[in-house]
Amino acid sequence: MSRQYQRIGERISAEIAQGDLTTGDRLPTEREYAERFGVSRTVVREAFIMLELAGRVNVRKGSGTYVCDPNSAALTNPAPAGDAPDSEDIGPFELLNARQVVESAIAACAAELITKPEIRRLQQLLDDERRGLTDVARGRSQHVEADAADRAFHLGIAEATQNTLLYEMATRLWDQRRRSPMWQHLHARILDFSYRNDWLADHDAILRQLRKRDSQAAQQAMWIHLENVKTTLFALSDTDDPRFDGYLYQQARAR
Repeated sequence: MSRQYQRIGERISAEIAQGDLTTGDRLPTEREYAERFGVSRTVVREAFIMLELAGRVNVRKGSGTYVCDPNSAALTNPAPAGDAPDSEDIGPFELLNARQVVESAIAACAAELITKPEIRRLQQLLDDERRGLTDVARGRSQHVEADAADRAFHLGIAEATQNTLLYEMATRLWDQRRRSPMWQHLHARILDFSYRNDWLADHDAILRQLRKRDSQAAQQAMWIHLENVKTTLFALSDTDDPRFDGYLYQQARAR
């Protein structure tokens, strides 16, 4: 069964194929599509990402999303299989919704069972993440180290539940993010990583509640954190916003 963003993307693609939208036409806004199809804007955002990866549309800086020339290089030289979305790719906001539900419950469970060595380990990971973000800000490194510490922090909380199935569920969600061309397309275009300091503060808040062994507060802190992640990524990739700077999108095979 196709995913919701795929069905919306296919409907937009059909409009292009039928000539309702032609080369150079600006697509309606996400809000207009959301109202027309009765879906959220995040679903439309995911459909746009799918269409851009397929070479059907491109985003012009500060202008909007436009239909590509069917004879363009993006279509005559399609993306490598590893870069193209497939039927198994989960939209980035759908994935974040799933993580929010699962990881919030995991945080609540972990708060009841976490040990002092595990708390020390999580603190070390936050120190690693903080150091990695500082190095990025000073131009001394890429964000790889900070990303690795981010993943390890979340999975460390899952491990603290002492429940193998919960740990495997969390790992699967993070692995899906790593494999997802749509996630990479959304995330890798961000050039300004200052927002990651806010996420680090969220991590501090989560660990603080784990230390207190406050299950409800740990669950809420994780929920708020992943809500902040969704909100930030959605705002940074809003092509309908006149302040959009094009960081997240380029013409499909321009790179």
